Amino acid sequence: MLKRLHDALRLRTNPAIFFGAAAVVIFFVVTAVFFTDAADAFFAGGAGWVMHNLGWFYILGVSVFLIFLGYVALSRFGGLRLGSDDERPEHSNVAWFAMLFAAGIGTILMFWAVAEPVSHFAEPPFEGVEPESREAATNAMSITLYHFGLHTWTIFTLPALAFGYFMYKRNLPPRVSSMFQPLLGAKIHGAPGKIIDILALVGTLTGVAVSIGLGTLQINAGLARLFGISESAISQIGIIAAVTIVASISAALGVNRGIKVLSNTNILIAVGLLVFILISGPTVMLLKGMVEWAGAYLSSLPGLMFWNDTLADTGWQDGWTVFYWAWTITWSPFVGIFIARISRGRSIRQFVIGVLAFPTLFSVVWFGIFGTAVFDVELNGEGGLVETVVGQGDIPGAMFELLGHFPWAAVMSAVGILIVTLFFITSMDSAGLVMDSMASGYDDAAPRHQRVFWVVAIGVVAAVLLTATGQTGLTALENVAILIGLPFFVLGYFMMWSLLRAMREDAGEVGVIRSRQWRRTLPPEEYERRADTGALTDEVVAPDHIQGSEPENAAPLEHPDQPEMVKAYRQRNGGV
Repeated sequence: MLKRLHDALRLRTNPAIFFGAAAVVIFFVVTAVFFTDAADAFFAGGAGWVMHNLGWFYILGVSVFLIFLGYVALSRFGGLRLGSDDERPEHSNVAWFAMLFAAGIGTILMFWAVAEPVSHFAEPPFEGVEPESREAATNAMSITLYHFGLHTWTIFTLPALAFGYFMYKRNLPPRVSSMFQPLLGAKIHGAPGKIIDILALVGTLTGVAVSIGLGTLQINAGLARLFGISESAISQIGIIAAVTIVASISAALGVNRGIKVLSNTNILIAVGLLVFILISGPTVMLLKGMVEWAGAYLSSLPGLMFWNDTLADTGWQDGWTVFYWAWTITWSPFVGIFIARISRGRSIRQFVIGVLAFPTLFSVVWFGIFGTAVFDVELNGEGGLVETVVGQGDIPGAMFELLGHFPWAAVMSAVGILIVTLFFITSMDSAGLVMDSMASGYDDAAPRHQRVFWVVAIGVVAAVLLTATGQTGLTALENVAILIGLPFFVLGYFMMWSLLRAMREDAGEVGVIRSRQWRRTLPPEEYERRADTGALTDEVVAPDHIQGSEPENAAPLEHPDQPEMVKAYRQRNGGV
């Protein structure tokens, strides 16, 4: 039945994974719309239980992931390449950084650049610190950079490294299940693999929708200040609809003609806004603050990465750190595959250092300048940011409130809206492309309407989370993110084991590392389709063939006769 529906819709994907994930998303949307109170109670209760009982697990997990990545990068495995041994990167360093940054945390940098430093400045998380003091400012920046520095990019880097290794070193399908091949073997193509991939797709879609929801709130807040547009459900649905249309067009155009162009453009405009704040504000103070906060972050990092607020038990971390880690890891599969795709050919050492260090450095500069500007307004200027963000709870409008204290406030607010919108679009279109490849299991060009489906699904779920729940939009987004993120953290530990096992299997023990060569593995349905159309090549292998099982010639490049191989594959799987 699913196969007939799949063919009738002219799709080219895995029917079980595609329709399974679609069914869960539709069920979620219908439940949220027609059983609002029950859905609210479920997510609020589940999130409350997770935060109270397992918040420590989230905090421990990210720090363990960071230590593991450091070990891998500095070990002998660091010389392995994500691809063949002689492969080199496709994209320049500048283009690479722009794409991974725009698809990564561009939207949340805009959302929290002002809101988080103001919040911690007014309400310090540590006992004995006077609110709105110089000590509160230092602590606020340490916490902010902890949230958006190495730890956030660790959550992206671990799955990205695993995807890159299994996709381009072992030539497995671009699916979450492929990362567990050392554990599951050929079962990654069976029921266990399909279950993992369906859950990964649903969790990723929900996590991206949370980010889109935050971006929508910020765009709505900016439009309200500039043009008096109401901050209402109708306005937010209109914003999501408009951006979804543009993101769908970009996804249909692909990476090079769509996402890459938008990413490069957006990073340039964002840097332009940063330079404007630096030049038009107290330049020397902003530069001094940027350097000082970097030092405060580095000096406090060893304590913060394992801090659980054990004795005071104020619950502060539940609404901040735990929410961040849970939310970020839900959309890490999408960002992970995307980063892996644009990082092919780089060594593991280059990859880990690049993905961790450069975005973290940019975050230090970004938050250092905006955060210092916040303190200047509050301590030396007219103030008002604390009242707006903390007193009135207007977190989405924090950025525009700050820009109101600088020259050309209206123009700069318009630029800020443009930046958030472009980050919004690049997150949606790249997520659509990646989720489509996760469902289909290969990187080849897929039908455009198939890719567009995922973009539209993200927009619909974001609209539902914001407007069809009984709680405030931001609270609903936080609850969903915290609950959905839990299984992803559990999988993270298996991911580390699987990646280390694969590298140990493939790497030499001494001297220059020479790794085994792996033929490309296609998903079963795509292998069958190519067999029927005569499109199989010597570069692919049957899905149930366990590469690497023989110690000496684990994956011989000499390929058996294709017709005989197809016949044997079908006999093993009950075919003709």
